[in-house]
Amino acid sequence: MTLGRRDALKSVLLAAGATLAAPAIMRHAALGADPIKVAGIHDASGGLDIYGKPMIACLEFAVDEVNAAGGLLGRPVELINYDPQSNIQLYTQFATQAATKDRVAVVHGGITSASREAIRPILRRFNTLYFYNTQYEGGVCDRNCFCTGSTPAQNVQKLIPYILEKWGKKVYVVAADYNYGQITAKWITKYTREGGGQVLAADFFPLDVTNFGPAISKIQAAKPDAVVSALVGGAHVSFYRQWAAAGMKKQIPMASTTFGDGSETVLLSPEENDGIIAAFSWFQEIDNPANTAFLEKFHAKFGARVPYIPPELPMRTYIGFNLWAEGVRRAKSIDRMKVIAALESGIALDTPAGKTVLDPKTHHCTLDVFLASAYGHGFKVLQTFPQQPPLDTAMVCDLKAHPNTNQQFVVDVKI
Repeated sequence: MTLGRRDALKSVLLAAGATLAAPAIMRHAALGADPIKVAGIHDASGGLDIYGKPMIACLEFAVDEVNAAGGLLGRPVELINYDPQSNIQLYTQFATQAATKDRVAVVHGGITSASREAIRPILRRFNTLYFYNTQYEGGVCDRNCFCTGSTPAQNVQKLIPYILEKWGKKVYVVAADYNYGQITAKWITKYTREGGGQVLAADFFPLDVTNFGPAISKIQAAKPDAVVSALVGGAHVSFYRQWAAAGMKKQIPMASTTFGDGSETVLLSPEENDGIIAAFSWFQEIDNPANTAFLEKFHAKFGARVPYIPPELPMRTYIGFNLWAEGVRRAKSIDRMKVIAALESGIALDTPAGKTVLDPKTHHCTLDVFLASAYGHGFKVLQTFPQQPPLDTAMVCDLKAHPNTNQQFVVDVKI
């Protein structure tokens, strides 16, 4: 990547976060009523800001849409954004502040599973509703928490059979060294074995690792048919750049459970990213009327601040807010338990990502999944899998039968 492209992207990301990093209060004078406070806790700075800034923008956009249509219950929505700076201690600090000092009706926040598990107990303790709008490893079972992103039974289960058939049966896994990467690697292994394949090795890397030379040498020696990446964060983008620089992109193809979520296709050159396969519940390139209308309005508002919306996380944030808003409308209240009951009544929304149905038993979503290949500075959609249920979490979670459950189950993938 040239210095000019890197500087240009940095300018865009800085601009996207400039007005969002500190607490931001949405204008609501026209509605003339006490506002309903909503918190967003997403990284506007630090190593995870490549995910956080587009999520913040989509949350702001969703709030603006609702306020432009008259607010909720005749009241404006006031959005307070906190920047945890990719620091778990700040996540816990801001979750406590949102629940106790600012007394928000709901928190939308968390990117990594580590950040989710840091704030989820706090919000439950202080009776503050929580939406986690990120694709993740599955298994969270907590009546106070709604998880709107895709899980391995929805995305990994589509990705692995495709690459086994396309490229071959020998797979090498590289993943982030925390619960998301470790558990996702197990799911990759499960689906690889079910497809008659073999995982040759799985290597795990802390989020601050930037030197992947030794790992690339190990992969070269193993000679897999394909590499599957579950890497996370700004530092791990180095892997894709070093992989291409070593000439490996032309030798061993790659798929990923995370590639693109952090605008990697914008950060990298087409020569570095073209052909990497990913599976998510939304891509900007999806062709349907609702998505076209959303993109026109979103880009008209943000322009150069967010020139390309990366897959899944920003859209799930937009959808998560709208699911909560629909719960408030049905409950005719922002009371937490009334909203939870309304959300469990069978809410379905037609969204830019297709139909999203909230599952009352798991508080996860049935959603469409898309398989796509990186192309240029975006993606080309290859296949669509309509209405995929969260079967992995449904194996271990039934909040209708056991409403007091409060934990993340590590789903037994029997590897």
